[in-house]
Amino acid sequence: MRGLKIMAGLAVTLGVAVPAAQADTLAVVKDRGALQCGVTTGFAGFSAPDSKGEWQGLDVDMCRAVAAAALGDASKVKIVPLNAQQRFTALQSGEIDLLARNTTVTQSRDTSLGAIHAGINFYDGQGFMVPKSLGVKSARDLNGATVCMQTGTSNEQNMADWARANNVKYTPVVIEQFNEVVNAFSAGRCDVFTTDASGLASIRISKLSNPNDYVILPEIISKEPLGPFVRQGDDAWLNLVKWSLEAMTGAEELGITSDNVDEQLKSTNPNVQRLLGVTGSAGKNLGLDEQWAYRIVKQVGNYGQSFERNVGMGSPLQIQRGLNALWTEGGRIYPLPIR
Repeated sequence: MRGLKIMAGLAVTLGVAVPAAQADTLAVVKDRGALQCGVTTGFAGFSAPDSKGEWQGLDVDMCRAVAAAALGDASKVKIVPLNAQQRFTALQSGEIDLLARNTTVTQSRDTSLGAIHAGINFYDGQGFMVPKSLGVKSARDLNGATVCMQTGTSNEQNMADWARANNVKYTPVVIEQFNEVVNAFSAGRCDVFTTDASGLASIRISKLSNPNDYVILPEIISKEPLGPFVRQGDDAWLNLVKWSLEAMTGAEELGITSDNVDEQLKSTNPNVQRLLGVTGSAGKNLGLDEQWAYRIVKQVGNYGQSFERNVGMGSPLQIQRGLNALWTEGGRIYPLPIR
């Protein structure tokens, strides 16, 4: 013990950071009685308040799924709207327990910010939106354009890398607040808006007064796997969030929905039985009761249901499943086995 104290003191003397003990996030959430979940300040389809002021979206459903698993009630979520600059600081400081804010998983974010991703809930890529009046058909025709984007995102570097590789010169218009970027674009301060393709679809439908006056160009210039993040050092909480997402995708693969989940409790399929807690010890392994996944499906739905109502063809965004389809249907959603 004396040796450890000496080493810790030496580390402080040399200016080396000594990691603090990580809190038991599940215990903190249970004591509080609510999950504090960081989302965007308003991104239709992913996280935005509806006409009643209630937050809805694919990322909000991620928050609700974790609350259903951890607290037994998907409504026990405190939504914390954050801009791109605030999101990781809020997670690091403990202001939020979970970051579900259409955030791209990258090596640097997983290794240098004290955070780690807990899965992928949307496969995306950076694209471009322009007014139809420009007559532009391809991003390669954007030489000399002014380009609006939000600071503090991966969009800046992606744009610079792509432009350099394709010999396209542009003038960046970089703005901190997302809504101000949208306003600048709609006011004509820039020729192009670049962000994730899902974001462009959301902006076009929900933020621009005449959506048909704008077109999203065909090029996708980056890989943007989006997913929830938690703090490093609390593996139990990481597992809970990760497997909450896996429960949603696994339920879709097995054909379990919020409408038929009660009937599925009678299934003789061993995979269904393990997912719904009829057999096995998946809940115990997570520090939860065995009804954790049942509650997620019953109260939130499976991944396909969440996708369809928030961003899919049944929503105003009308985004096709594409890469976000199940692996059995040509997509990348490959649920891990619960056993």
